[in-house]
Parts: sequence; C-alpha cells; structure tokens
Amino acid sequence: MHIAIIGAGRIGSNIARQASRAGHDLTLAFARDLDALHALADELGASVATPADAVAGAEMVVVSVPWSVVPDAIEQAGDFAGRVVVDTTNQFGSGPMPATGETAAAFNAHRMTGARYVKSFNTLTASFQAAAADRGNDERVVQWICGDDTAANDIVAHLIEEMGYAPVELGGTRDCAVMEAPRRSGSVYGEEYRLKDALAVVEAVRAGRPIPPTPVYA
Repeated sequence: MHIAIIGAGRIGSNIARQASRAGHDLTLAFARDLDALHALADELGASVATPADAVAGAEMVVVSVPWSVVPDAIEQAGDFAGRVVVDTTNQFGSGPMPATGETAAAFNAHRMTGARYVKSFNTLTASFQAAAADRGNDERVVQWICGDDTAANDIVAHLIEEMGYAPVELGGTRDCAVMEAPRRSGSVYGEEYRLKDALAVVEAVRAGRPIPPTPVYA
C-alpha cells in the first residue's frame, strides 16, 4: 500500500518507520523542518512531495500535525475523496475547536471532506509507541480506532497489526470521547491497554456504562 504521511513529527515519524518496516511505500510531506523531513525519507527509502502530490498518489493518508495547523494541512492536501485518512491529532493549542459535546473525531471528519475517516494513534506518546511496537501477543499494546466507515476501519486495523500493535475498534466518530484528550479519569487517553482490558472498555462504551478502572501492568 502507498501511504502519504502529512506531518512527520514524532507520531508521524514513528508511524512512517513502522509502516516502512511492514513493507509499505511512503511519501512524506508537510514539515516545518524540511531537512529533517528529507533525512527521514532517506532513512526509510521514502519520497518527499507537496501535500497535494502526496495525497494524489496515496491509498492511505496519515494526518499527524499540531492541532493549530490542521486547517492549513487540510487545505494543502487537496482532495481526500475516496482515500482512507488516519487522523492522529489531539485538540491541544489554538485553532477551531469542536462544539460542546462534539468529539474531535467527528469535528475533523467533517473538515476532511470526502475522506474515509479513521481516528487512531492519538492516545500514546510517540516514544512509548516506538518502544512498544511488536511485543509478544499477550503484551501487545492497543491502538484504538474510531470511524464511521467499517471497511476503512478494517484497513487501518490491518496496518496496526502489521506494525505490531493490537487494533481495537471503539465505535463511530460520535462515540469515541473516551479515547480523546485530555488524560482524565474515565478515559483511555494516555493509558496503556492490552486486548482483554480494551475489549471490556468497548463493551462498557457500547452499553453506555462507565469504563472499568485503568489497568496496571507489571
């Protein structure tokens, strides 16, 4: 699969490295530090392009930029129509914000016109994601997924498995508040989860119950 990474900061760079290791072709775009962008591309055997050109040649697009520049990234990316778009962003900083009671996922899905929108890779730090990739099955770290396109969710889940994580689909974009910032009681944001405990969270969310206490692993 050809994947465009829009924003190769810490999270985007880790996704790029893990996707490259899994055998996918990459195009990198949209960075404040162009030297670092080219260095990462050289490291991975990837190409560098403008956001619009990167998206035009991609089957999947990963948007991994600071919240304040999401509008600029979307504008430069151009046409998302028909492409699976993975949003790793969190609503920290300035810029347009979701309405009260609206998830950031639902807000961004509306902004990314035509995208087969999926939110993932947003709950854990880049350093933890890099260190935790490809653990043994019982200790695999969960990467949460939310999205309204079941087939797109499945495509992202397969990529997550290839990267060495455990994908867990939480629900649609309106149902995923527990995986969004900030870190707080009653959410999974900022917390490590493994499959069994994550499935208990899904069950609680779908039943409209508070999620179980945050697990602690040795």
